[in-house]
Amino acid sequence: MRARRIVSVGLLALASGPASAAADLLSDALGPRELATGEARRADVSGAQAVSLNPAGLPLTRDLTFEGSYGYRSTDAATLISASACDSTNAAPGCFYYRYAGGDTADDRHQRTHVAGLTLARQVNARAMIGLGAKYLNAAGAAMDGSEDIKGFNWDLGAVVRLTEQLNLAVIGSNLWGTENLAIARTVATGASFRPSPQLVAAFDARWNLDTDSDTGRYGGGLEYFVMTAGGQNGYPLRAGAVHDVNDGTFVTGGLGMATVKFGLDVGLRKQVKGGDDLQISASLRVFGPRT
Repeated sequence: MRARRIVSVGLLALASGPASAAADLLSDALGPRELATGEARRADVSGAQAVSLNPAGLPLTRDLTFEGSYGYRSTDAATLISASACDSTNAAPGCFYYRYAGGDTADDRHQRTHVAGLTLARQVNARAMIGLGAKYLNAAGAAMDGSEDIKGFNWDLGAVVRLTEQLNLAVIGSNLWGTENLAIARTVATGASFRPSPQLVAAFDARWNLDTDSDTGRYGGGLEYFVMTAGGQNGYPLRAGAVHDVNDGTFVTGGLGMATVKFGLDVGLRKQVKGGDDLQISASLRVFGPRT
C-alpha cells in the first residue's frame, strides 16, 4: 500500500470538519463554467477547463485564451484565485496556470495553497486526443497545529475520444505520480458529453478516489444552452446541473455568462442541499486571442 497519510484538509480547499468535507483539490479547483454544469465537462473541454478537468480536451477547440477567476466559499470564508493562458491554435496545445487558495478552519487555523503548472495535449488522429498535466503544489498549515507543509510535484494523464460529431467520451487520472499524501489523493474520472446542436450540450462525469478503502464516488451532470443574438456574434450561456458525492451529500449548481468574439464573462455556483450547507461562488473573465 502506498504510504499516504490523511491530513485534516483537502489541499486546495483549505478547510476541515464535516461541513467542508466536499472541498478538495479537484472539486474546488473549478472555474464557473464547469462548476455550474455539475462539475461535468471532462469530455467537452475549452480553455482553462483543460487545467481543472482534462488536459487532453484542449484540441477540441482552436483558441488562444487568457482567463482569470475569483471564487469564494462560505463554509470557511475561503478565497480561490486562478489565472491561466491556454493556446490550442498550434500543433502542441497547452496551458500555463497558477492558483491560490486561503481560508480559516473551524479551529481558527489559517491555511493557504499555491499551485502552478502546465498542461500539454496531442491530437493522435481525427477522433482521439491525449494530454498530460504537471503541477507543483505548496500548502502551508495542513497539520492540526498548523505546522505541516506539503510540497512537491504531481502528474495527470487524460484522453478524449470523439465517437461521433455529437458524442465524446473521456477518461483522466489525477495525481497519478508524485507527492504522496491523501490530501492530494490519486483519482480516476470518466466523462461523456452529447451535443445535439451547436447551442446545447449535456455532460455527465464520475470520479473515484483510488487511495481509500471506504465508499467513494462523486457523480455530476449538467446542461448548457447558448442563447445566440440576432447577429450570431454574441451570446448568453445558461447552465444548470447537480452533483452527488457518496460521502459529502448532494449539491445543485447553476450559472450564466456572456460571450463575444473578444471576451467572455461567466458566473457559477454550487449549493449543498443535503449533507451540509456549503456554498461556493466563482466568476471569471476570458479574453480571446486570434482564432483559427
